[in-house]
Amino acid sequence: MERMPALYIGHGAPMLLDDPIWTSQLRGVAANLPRPKAILIVSAHWESEPVTLSSPEAATPLVYDFGGFAPKFYQMTYETPDATELTTMVAKLMPDTEPVYQSNRGLDHGAWVPLKVMYPDADIPVLQMSMPTNDPVKLMQLGKRLQTLRDQGVLVIGSGFMTHGLPFLRDWRIEADAPGWSSDFDLWAKEALEKGDIDSLTNFKELAPGMPYAHPTVEHFIPLFITLGMATETEAAPDTLIDGYFMGLAKRSILVA
Repeated sequence: MERMPALYIGHGAPMLLDDPIWTSQLRGVAANLPRPKAILIVSAHWESEPVTLSSPEAATPLVYDFGGFAPKFYQMTYETPDATELTTMVAKLMPDTEPVYQSNRGLDHGAWVPLKVMYPDADIPVLQMSMPTNDPVKLMQLGKRLQTLRDQGVLVIGSGFMTHGLPFLRDWRIEADAPGWSSDFDLWAKEALEKGDIDSLTNFKELAPGMPYAHPTVEHFIPLFITLGMATETEAAPDTLIDGYFMGLAKRSILVA
């Protein structure tokens, strides 16, 4: 079985689905990957300790964790197959002192929005895992524990947004220019990733330009560290899959081998 890569992707907002550029880019990412046996995704929108898994049952209803959008987004479905096998695989990789909890929660928009574009047939089992901490080092350790899933055909995705300073946006058009704090942070992250500078990345709150505006709260950046922990060589430069901006926010997405 071909070893799967791991991804960190931006998921935007539900109206990503109306953006022909970004949807085309995400479809291109999926088309260039081996077909996954299953998908494990960690979204910025589910922070819960200890590690908790979404419902593995087929066709579990989605979580519409957003407000003020067009009615059509609340009527969308993404009915994936049973993911019980993946639940068992994840649980076996966790130490006895850190049990995995099971919930009846469905996929939130940080999971189903990009997956609806990448795998529109919804014919691959999908499980969402909560983000149990905001500590980048601990998240990398969690990613490292999950690394063997890659050898079993599982695509692991950290889903966030390379910049997410929503309170500081002044132009909400999809094609809006990036504010300086957004472009500065994105360039800094790009260069740190290319250098494999994990120490700088884990200390982004103190070192990155554009803070705290780029991430007034950190949950959209830190899924990156799950992905980096999945890398075969931690300090190897990842591949950039998508760059550019959406409403001025950086949608940089990467692949680790």
